[in-house]
Amino acid sequence: MTIHKITMPTPFAVGDVNAWLMEGDALTLFDAGTNTPESEEAMLSGLKQAGFRPEEIEQVILTHHHPDHAGLVGLFGNARLLGHRYNEPWLVRDEAFFEYHDRFYLECLKEEGVPESYHHWVRKMKRPVEYIGKRPLDGILEDGEEVPGHPGWTVMETLGHAQSHLAFFNERDGEMIGGDLILGMISSNPLIEPPLDPEKGRPRSLLLYNDSMRRVSELPVEVIHPGHGEDVRGIRELVEKRLGQQQARAHAVLDMLTDGPKTIFELTKWLFPQAYERELGLTLSETIGQTDWLVAEGLAAETRDGDGVLYYERT
Repeated sequence: MTIHKITMPTPFAVGDVNAWLMEGDALTLFDAGTNTPESEEAMLSGLKQAGFRPEEIEQVILTHHHPDHAGLVGLFGNARLLGHRYNEPWLVRDEAFFEYHDRFYLECLKEEGVPESYHHWVRKMKRPVEYIGKRPLDGILEDGEEVPGHPGWTVMETLGHAQSHLAFFNERDGEMIGGDLILGMISSNPLIEPPLDPEKGRPRSLLLYNDSMRRVSELPVEVIHPGHGEDVRGIRELVEKRLGQQQARAHAVLDMLTDGPKTIFELTKWLFPQAYERELGLTLSETIGQTDWLVAEGLAAETRDGDGVLYYERT
């Protein structure tokens, strides 16, 4: 079995993104870059270097729906497109989902105590849809399934960074196609995203992300082929380090609660005084992760006032 790395530019701050071409019983491309001419040029060059043409790809498998990973799916007309069911509303431009998506974020902003003058940020919360490819999934992958065409490779649901996130593990060789779950140089941002089922309420993205990292760290993973950057090794030690850093960040937020209850927006302004107006969505997500962690650990309590605004205080 041979795995080829294809690296493409993106228009995003994260920089280049990787796709992974795996030979086997099926010729499979994991992830598909961004829907830009520059990314397409790099994809075609990478395929040619590996000795293949787009029409020879038999299946494209997405690690998650974000626009730097799901962009060029339309380039592979002969391939089946597979991934988590959460990819589907983005790939087909489901207007009902997008309307629900905006309502979800507006409700979140209100709960977080964000003033109305910032509510226009709802429009920015949506991923740049123009960078995502447009075609429906041909099949849905579930946790624990064998990856089609690749005996020994297993699908793992690894939510947190995205509500669609999957990783793919070969226990025999200790290899994993990891998407954005565990990157070498930076931690992925556990982004707040609406659940497919509105009845389930806001996902606790950081807690899901931590659980996904722990799950991977308990496996005999020797190397992760990531969505960004170089291969990652020393997984258990890296996860332990990241979880320790997470605990330190949460305790810093706990210290901010010593003089009484605070809203997410108040905490965000203190944590990110320079960045919160420029990157409100990302900074709110980071703050919510810390308060979710504190509540889960029993160190803080969440209460709601008469206007529906959430407050956090030390227990």
